[in-house]
Amino acid sequence: MNTAYADAFGLPVGDPTPILSWSPVVLDVPNRPVQLEVKVTAPATGVGLPVVVFSHGHGAANFLSSLRGYGPLVDFWAAHGFVVVQPTHLDSTVLGLREQALPDAPLFWRDRALDVHVILDRLPEVLSAVPGLPERVDTSRIAAVGHSLGGHTVSLLMGMQVLEPQDPREKDLSDPRLKAGVVIGAPGVADEHFGPWAAEHYPSLRYLNFATMTGTTLVVAGDEDLNPNFSSRLSYRWDAYTHSPGGNKTLLTMLGAGHLFGGISGYDAAETSDENPARVAALRALVLSYLRSQLLGDRSWETAVNLLPSLPILAATVEAK
Repeated sequence: MNTAYADAFGLPVGDPTPILSWSPVVLDVPNRPVQLEVKVTAPATGVGLPVVVFSHGHGAANFLSSLRGYGPLVDFWAAHGFVVVQPTHLDSTVLGLREQALPDAPLFWRDRALDVHVILDRLPEVLSAVPGLPERVDTSRIAAVGHSLGGHTVSLLMGMQVLEPQDPREKDLSDPRLKAGVVIGAPGVADEHFGPWAAEHYPSLRYLNFATMTGTTLVVAGDEDLNPNFSSRLSYRWDAYTHSPGGNKTLLTMLGAGHLFGGISGYDAAETSDENPARVAALRALVLSYLRSQLLGDRSWETAVNLLPSLPILAATVEAK
């Protein structure tokens, strides 16, 4: 298959297979203001399939910040052997809860991490909603991926903490069931460059601490992802790499990329300021290679990184610590 839907930017990911999706899978969760809805996208064939839980961003799009978004990534990863589970978090625009007088609104940052905990706790129930799927899945191989505020969610799951002094709740929201995390374009440290707008509207972002983020993580950042509302410092979006402990961290810098990395949030998404299908293809293929190496133990990531300099266009750079 040689179409834009399947483009892998020349990286050796193998041929895509047909996929199926099932939504919504609805979970009743105590003390959650609405039911937790998730979408499951999986290869139509294959066994021993690893799992990715994908956390959407906080964007203003009507529907993409939900289980209905991020098709260019989710469809691709499912077509290459992953079961992708997408929750709709409480901050999704489709729920209309951002302006409600609810604890942790509008970001619901804590509830987002707890949504992933619920999915992991009840993964057999989620998978069993899809006929014939449970027996094809290896539930010991799970990773989390998130974009923007979803990257913040994955950072929490990898051990980052929000040290808000007036919040007495448990700070550690990490989950050891996740073998790896991928943090794409997430918020960073609130230093002297932190934006007054973000400080006013999202005060919890002032208290991020990456010193406890010990989980194995790929941090993906765009070298043109600069929004003064959040920070006037370009490196803000890769603080999850810079300020977390070393030994198992990798930074993938996408060249020429803004916050939506060429259009990852949806096919032909109007919110994309740097539309570039080739960049999307490179990002999803590189993340796929990383996930394969972390969850399946193969050399896909090493192969992809070694190939990057020889491709017709230099799409990204990689460093590790």
